[in-house]
Amino acid sequence: MAQIERTIQLDNRVMLPVFGQFDVNIRKIEKECNVKIVNRGDDVKISGEEVNVHRAWSVMNSIAALARKGEEITDQNLNYFITAAEEMNLEEAEKVYNDLICITANGRPLKPKTLGQKKYVDLIKNNTVVFGVGPAGTGKTYLAMAMAITAFKNNEVSRIILTRPAIEAGEKLGFLPGDLQQKVDPYLRPLYDALYEIMGSETFLKNMERGLIEVAPLAYMRGRTLDNAFIVLDEAQNTTPEQMKMFLTRIGYGSKAVITGDVTQIDLTEGKRSGLTESTKILSGIEGIGLITLTNKDVVRHPLVQKIILAYEKFETKKRSDQDGKKDKRGRY
Repeated sequence: MAQIERTIQLDNRVMLPVFGQFDVNIRKIEKECNVKIVNRGDDVKISGEEVNVHRAWSVMNSIAALARKGEEITDQNLNYFITAAEEMNLEEAEKVYNDLICITANGRPLKPKTLGQKKYVDLIKNNTVVFGVGPAGTGKTYLAMAMAITAFKNNEVSRIILTRPAIEAGEKLGFLPGDLQQKVDPYLRPLYDALYEIMGSETFLKNMERGLIEVAPLAYMRGRTLDNAFIVLDEAQNTTPEQMKMFLTRIGYGSKAVITGDVTQIDLTEGKRSGLTESTKILSGIEGIGLITLTNKDVVRHPLVQKIILAYEKFETKKRSDQDGKKDKRGRY
């Protein structure tokens, strides 16, 4: 394939954030896109095979656009743009960073970090019930909590209710010390952690004492009607169909519910159906109910997490294929 060269102009204000400390960002783009990048003053020349040069040029344009807006160029968003350059219009990906959800307790702006996350946030804004399904690290719970806190601060709801099923994942609840609440607290700890980070421990504890924020196991929801509340059901893959129906029928006037889960990590005993997988089939297409499936491309944890998820997906696909190959014409093994 023919070798070409393209030039992008960067002024001093964006040159440093685009290149990164010790040119770490440029070295990464060179490696991932298989190009050579050299700068002469304000001109940055990209050379290599045509398709690779266009990809690297698009990535550099995108991170330069972020730098001009004052956004930090992180390893995470650089990885995202490099991956996204193969599959989508990067101008769309850039818009992700325009959507500010809230400012965390330590002053950090909280925004979606991928196109999938932006669609998820938009669904929450525009629907009463939203199902956010996807692998670990895609921000399902954290973004739902951020949206709940934002709605609470804007007086759109009068309270926040966070819940998850207290399902044993290999360990037995009975062996934990303390009363029932103390036994289930470790299962709810990820919700507490997110609240502390976004809201601040002092504000969280004050609202908790006033009963405006409730963190409880799913079993505590039975028999209640939840009006004017923002409800987040986390780890919903571990609900039974009966529990999911119970939860969904708790929603009252002025309320919003976000249900999150990862269908690849179901801890229910063998033979039990997941309420999450069943409800997404039953309720799809109903107005006011949104559904999004996030993928490994929306993972915002360590880049290795994305590779781990991909490896497991390939393994599960191969396992299903091998099992199907062993079945006879009647579907038996």
